[in-house]
Amino acid sequence: MQMSDTRQISVPPSEVYAALLDPDMLQKCVPGAQEVTGSIADGYEATVVQKVGPVKATFKGQVTLSDLVPDTSLTISGEGKGGAAGFAKGGAEVRLLGKDGGTELSYDVEAKVGGKLAQLGSRIIDGFAKKMADQFFNNLQEALEGPPEEGGEAEETEAPAKKGWFGRSKD
Repeated sequence: MQMSDTRQISVPPSEVYAALLDPDMLQKCVPGAQEVTGSIADGYEATVVQKVGPVKATFKGQVTLSDLVPDTSLTISGEGKGGAAGFAKGGAEVRLLGKDGGTELSYDVEAKVGGKLAQLGSRIIDGFAKKMADQFFNNLQEALEGPPEEGGEAEETEAPAKKGWFGRSKD
């Protein structure tokens, strides 16, 4: 499964690049990240909890950064095992270009899954992978620029949690 996208972020490429190298920022931006530790040289250990269709799993894995060209580009690669749920691995080639007083960030993502997750079908997996990538880069953009000016997120977080059939909060 492959996808590409481009977005404009209103901070200079040097700030975006530094954020992508920061384990605290990665933990804030990766949807479902419980913990991200390590260093650029040795790679990062990550624990991520995600629900894909009916399958909820805790993935533990490695994230490595390579092909580092300061303020210009880098490659993020990751692989995680989710026990009985299976595994997920993938990578993103990220390019940064100074444009319109900010940064044009473009990325190409490739993702693969195996085990129980692969049995869900490509439409569910592809939709989930696109959602994860979009959410990561949205979180990065919001962390760098601040929350959006017009309502959106602030209003949603104040709304009460919706209850499912059995009184549990939905994920």
